[in-house]
Amino acid sequence: MKDIGKLGVWFFPDALSGALVGKLARGVERLGYDVLWYPEGIGYESFSFAGFALGETDKLKLASGIANIYARDAVTAIAGHDSLNAFYNQRFILGLGVSHIPLVEEFRGHHYGKPVATMRAYLDQMEAAELSIPTPERNIVLAALGPNMLALARDRTRGAHPYLVTPEHTAQARGILGPDKWLCVEQKICMAPPAEARKVAAGVLSLYLAWPNYRNNWLSLGFTEADLSGSGSERFLDAMVASGGAKDIRTVLQAHFDAGADHVCVQPLHPEGTGQVDWSALEAVADI
Repeated sequence: MKDIGKLGVWFFPDALSGALVGKLARGVERLGYDVLWYPEGIGYESFSFAGFALGETDKLKLASGIANIYARDAVTAIAGHDSLNAFYNQRFILGLGVSHIPLVEEFRGHHYGKPVATMRAYLDQMEAAELSIPTPERNIVLAALGPNMLALARDRTRGAHPYLVTPEHTAQARGILGPDKWLCVEQKICMAPPAEARKVAAGVLSLYLAWPNYRNNWLSLGFTEADLSGSGSERFLDAMVASGGAKDIRTVLQAHFDAGADHVCVQPLHPEGTGQVDWSALEAVADI
């Protein structure tokens, strides 16, 4: 996989049936998006999901955003990467992340180690694995926010996949990654007037406001404790979720490209606050 296209779609699939997952993947491919990104939380297993969606499509790439390194050992992870790429013509990108303490310790029952050191050791184990699957190249990116994880992504992988960030962070990340690494930035959008979009944003972001990984990054970007209290300030909600019409949303996406992103993963939030796909929003920004 030499290059990655400009736009992808990032979506939580856990509320979707298998038939709807297939519809999602085929629809994203039909609209011309290059990659479908998906998380690994408390629902579908990452590699199983990718295999199913890849089988439903012809050209679409699938990217884990992210596969939790505590969910499987490093040898299993790299074997999964190599297997999917061998079966599906190099269309799988393995996004790896250290996840968050509640999902690692409470949900999975593991000890949450120091993020950068733990990820470095995991990459060491992956690289040391001797597998028999022919692999022309490996498409691995790291979920990275802070400078140390971004530097690790630069030194050991194809690049980084920052989540819940601003164009200001994108510029900082590009400065650390240098010119040649992939920078695949997630951006939430809600095609609705700002006042309505903020209500949707507050419901979605409530999960993340208490997690130190994100909170510390937001504070480093100039948000205050007041911005991050309660459901989040209007300033914070507007920065996290691009709202308004297609032109307004395209302006935010372009700001990420101007700041150095190679690829923006658009996460469409439905204006009604449901977990369904907002196809109108995806259609409106597909050709940026």
